[in-house]
Amino acid sequence: MSFIIVLAALALLMLVAYRGYSVILFAPVCALLAVLFTDPSYVLPMFSGIFMEKMVGFVKLYFPVFMLGAVFGKLIELSGYSQAIVSAVIRVLGRERAMLSIVMVCAILTYGGVSLFVVVFAVYPFAAEMFRQSDIPKRLIPGTIALGAFTFTMDSLPGSPQIQNIIPTTFFKTDTWAAPWLGVIGSVFILIVGLSYLSWRRRQALAAGEGYGSGHHNEPATVALDRLPHPLLALLPLVLVGVLNKYFTLAIPKVFGASFTANLPGHPLVVDVSKLVAIWAVEGALLAGILVVLAFAWKRVIAHLADGSRAAISGALLASMNTASEYGFGGVIAALPGFLVVSDALKSVPNPLINEAVTVTALAGITGSASGGMSIALAAMADSFIQAAQAAHIPMEVLHRVASMASGGMDTLPHNGAVITLLAVTGLTHRVSYRDIFAITMIKTAAVFVVIAAFLLTGVY
Repeated sequence: MSFIIVLAALALLMLVAYRGYSVILFAPVCALLAVLFTDPSYVLPMFSGIFMEKMVGFVKLYFPVFMLGAVFGKLIELSGYSQAIVSAVIRVLGRERAMLSIVMVCAILTYGGVSLFVVVFAVYPFAAEMFRQSDIPKRLIPGTIALGAFTFTMDSLPGSPQIQNIIPTTFFKTDTWAAPWLGVIGSVFILIVGLSYLSWRRRQALAAGEGYGSGHHNEPATVALDRLPHPLLALLPLVLVGVLNKYFTLAIPKVFGASFTANLPGHPLVVDVSKLVAIWAVEGALLAGILVVLAFAWKRVIAHLADGSRAAISGALLASMNTASEYGFGGVIAALPGFLVVSDALKSVPNPLINEAVTVTALAGITGSASGGMSIALAAMADSFIQAAQAAHIPMEVLHRVASMASGGMDTLPHNGAVITLLAVTGLTHRVSYRDIFAITMIKTAAVFVVIAAFLLTGVY
């Protein structure tokens, strides 16, 4: 019975998310309903003592990353830098390589720290124009953008400043560059197989005589490419974020040591720096990127800076609170007797890496959120993952990379927020385009097990 209660709570959360209801509202409702059916006397104590503590703890750690990332992405958009990068990639690769061009543009923007949602809005007008000129079916645009933005640059490539690559650092005391070789192997697999799949789909459409089509919704106006910034200038803040992220990751422990203590009057301050290095490094890098954009594109962004920053911060608040609520939900569920049945079943998987991958990607799929599913899984089971890995002599860096990649596996099910946004922006429906997004999801999920096999066979990480 206790297992059914946990399963029902997870199913209810998935259902309400799929139906478009706010996770911020329904994550505590679903969690507390599970507590109510387990032991009604625990409802209020677990709400305040577990749900709120977990939720507030998540916001305390990660909201600055969400906020700085959203502001940075908005400035990249307002400055015209994203358009400049898109047009430059198109010139280099050629319009006949429309799919490869869009994938590479999305990859550059997301690896540079631009929000996945911002990338969708920034790239779609160019994708539509390129697909129209190349007579590629419009229905393939969502799958192409998903491959470039939602996969290898989000959580596979080492050093990615996306939140999915940052969350594991606080659990495993690693940094965003963890297991670089495994990340590269997984990225190459995703890119090659993903592009092969999309090319096959394009050939199918060509053989059937299907072109771009007509009568589409949300068709963008023709993109004006005049007076854009130089592409090298546009790339500067993105490269700077990546370089400084690595530099700060190495420099912060040398400056502060493993912990920091300050004898403030009436309030001694002790900070475990080892758990915060990756977060501080990304925050510092994003802040530097913001300052560089403002310095070089002040005239372009100043007119829209107030409105743009408000929109960015609102988006960051919503995204962080969604994930924090799911984190609190996971904390409550993990404390229930029924979750022991789930964790014991997962522990029966002998290999700790496969155990972790299955757990994280399953919860990411249920919640429709890579960061939310991973937060739930690691909040509940990180200690058991670590113990099993230490017993098997598996480095924490490998645990980090597998958790990060697994979070971006089955997360893009139909109720995923990024998927819903992508389809809405492109004016397409699940019925028309989700098949290709799901194929990319399966390729991304398979990549996790390719990486695990590479580590077990070679020991390289």
